[in-house]
Amino acid sequence: QVQLVESGGGLVQAGGSLRLSCAASGIIFSINAMGWYRQAPVKQREMVALITSGGTTNYANYANSVKGRFTISRDNAKNTVSLQMNSLKPEDTAVYYCNAQTTMDYWGKGTLVTVSS
Repeated sequence: QVQLVESGGGLVQAGGSLRLSCAASGIIFSINAMGWYRQAPVKQREMVALITSGGTTNYANYANSVKGRFTISRDNAKNTVSLQMNSLKPEDTAVYYCNAQTTMDYWGKGTLVTVSS
């Protein structure tokens, strides 16, 4: 079992920045990848950014809609993953979920990000 607790999020004006963090606990060694997904009203949940660890190197993947604006980072020693979100747009408004992948997916409870125009 893996438990995920998110922090950050809130209300920001368009063009602003926010930082989301997620702390993992439980069977940490089994985690292959961590990342963030989001779900806007009446839309399906979508991947925002994922990061996997290959030895001492982390590999990041981003949704096209956030490339160049969002940066994902992972601290393996602290079992945390963060998402720095810059140049936020109203269409980034959604509930953001932390995700950890082992042989199954684990999810945090979500944190709301609202970007006003």
